Amino acid sequence: MNRLIATLDRRRPRGGRRRSPWSALALFPLLAFSLAACSHRPSAPATLPCHAAAGTETYALDADQAANATTIAAVGKHLGMPDHAVTVALATALQESKLYNLSYGDLDSLGLFQQRPSQGWGTKDQIMSPRYAATAFYTHLAKVDNWQTLDVTVAAQAVQRSAGPDAYARWEAEARVLAQALTGEVPAAFACHVPGKADPALNQFLASELAADLGPPTLGASLDAARGWQVASWLIGHAGQFGVATVTFSGQRWSGHTGTWAAHPPATNTVEVNR
Repeated sequence: MNRLIATLDRRRPRGGRRRSPWSALALFPLLAFSLAACSHRPSAPATLPCHAAAGTETYALDADQAANATTIAAVGKHLGMPDHAVTVALATALQESKLYNLSYGDLDSLGLFQQRPSQGWGTKDQIMSPRYAATAFYTHLAKVDNWQTLDVTVAAQAVQRSAGPDAYARWEAEARVLAQALTGEVPAAFACHVPGKADPALNQFLASELAADLGPPTLGASLDAARGWQVASWLIGHAGQFGVATVTFSGQRWSGHTGTWAAHPPATNTVEVNR
């Protein structure tokens, strides 16, 4: 599978006047800044509304990335895949699309995982559905021999067959933290600041979309801790879309206004949503 790879022409231009060696030195600070800006993010910038934290590591996402990440995690658990599979899927999507549902790519590659209609991944409309794309990725991953024991980058490459087989490794740490937060492995580890309200016309689809990604049970049911935190994370990741104002579970309440979790007794085993 051809991957989305930006090709830069680094050849020296022919002709033109010779540059002073001082001009190269003058460009060095700008180059250093550009490289730093493109490097792997070790912590959560204050300008991004969502963050996932586990241990001492924190990573930030914007609203679109958060919605896509929570869908990828939810679909994996709906299919009965272990948390390692979710880590592999998130690392792959981070490398291929930075968790954006791209309508373009190398050749006919599309979507979160840059899957190609011409290579049998589905139609363009199907691949542009995050739920479908994630399902297709996990289905292919499950067919890889011994994928459960493979390193993240090796498992991802076995599915993607990228021209850059080691590229997924750089996202492993971030993908692992996201997986821990979004699968409920670490409680109250995902939050977003969502100050506005969604289009009321979309609110009616919240329950059906939640069930489609996660499968039942979800709201109003007794849930174990991991399942409850996973449902809560999905709701937060899609809060801006569906107008979710607060989510309460296990004695904790998340508020979109503050973007944080806070104690809210008593502890219950059902997820409650306020819109």
